[in-house]
Amino acid sequence: MDFATSIIRWYEQNKRDLPWRYTRNPYLIWLSEIMLQQTRVAQGLPYYKAFTEAFPTVFDLAQAHEEQVLKLWQGLGYYSRARNLHQTAKEVAFQFDGRFPSTYKELIQLKGIGEYTAAAIASFSFDEPVPVVDGNVFRVLSRYFGIETDISSAGAKKEFAALAKELMSKHQAAIFNQSIMEFGALQCVPKSPDCSICPLSSSCFAIQKNKVNLLPVKSKKTKIIHRYFNYVVFLDQQHHTMVNKRVEKGIWHNLYEFPLIETETEIGLDDFVELLRANNWVENPIISVAEAHTKSIIHKLTHRHLHIKFIKVKVEGKLPEATDYGSLLELPFPIVIFNFIKNDWM
Repeated sequence: MDFATSIIRWYEQNKRDLPWRYTRNPYLIWLSEIMLQQTRVAQGLPYYKAFTEAFPTVFDLAQAHEEQVLKLWQGLGYYSRARNLHQTAKEVAFQFDGRFPSTYKELIQLKGIGEYTAAAIASFSFDEPVPVVDGNVFRVLSRYFGIETDISSAGAKKEFAALAKELMSKHQAAIFNQSIMEFGALQCVPKSPDCSICPLSSSCFAIQKNKVNLLPVKSKKTKIIHRYFNYVVFLDQQHHTMVNKRVEKGIWHNLYEFPLIETETEIGLDDFVELLRANNWVENPIISVAEAHTKSIIHKLTHRHLHIKFIKVKVEGKLPEATDYGSLLELPFPIVIFNFIKNDWM
């Protein structure tokens, strides 16, 4: 039995029951693929359901306000995906009359749709025989065929895509792509796979050569950058506060946050008070200054660790342009800030 037949047979017996597998609607497939980039299925599934309920068609998503999209995305991370999702929906709805292009070459021209997503939509929705190449596919092919190319190198994706296309039957593109991705997600997992139950074990290079834990080859990760965020949570005598939209490009673009003092290292309360006075955000007399937590919250992003403090600054009177608690809950925040609002406000 050849590789493709074996892996498809395994898929038919072991695949997870997921809603986007019961449709060929390119809108729903696109939505699921964008959400599952760098996200576990268990985490992404509730978001998929929320989005399809709020925006059942690409027209609904296109006509939504960006803040509504970001609010529904809150907690999923990589917020540029949500902004690109919204822009792509507008492009498909208003330039293509709601119809997604049906070929890989056309799909990849849309904003926010890269090689992997274009291949997924083209094969799952339109049966175009183009291979998908993600981390799961890299891992399965490198182990089975003994490919020692560094998967982070410039030519790796092209090499693996060529092999996947060679293995793929032109008439089974969709099921082959889904099979190999699912096999990597459930069976040929990154750490300690159970090779004793693998249907490919008798012909797998990595098992025969005892290289399962050495493949795929990947160069060292990018060095982690540490940043120190000190959020000023002003509270007036009505328990109203001040927030602003993070308009600069970069992390959390167009999400809301409290006034921020970013420092090069972690600072104590005395140093914070000096910086607070220097910023002169409000004219209200300060009643008290206190840290919400004794230690910083470390929020881990792909290449950054954010060391976050929330410092409550109570002031006399009423803050100008203040926001009440109920209104805060409706705004899109980074999840670490939203969790503070929900759990540590009072």
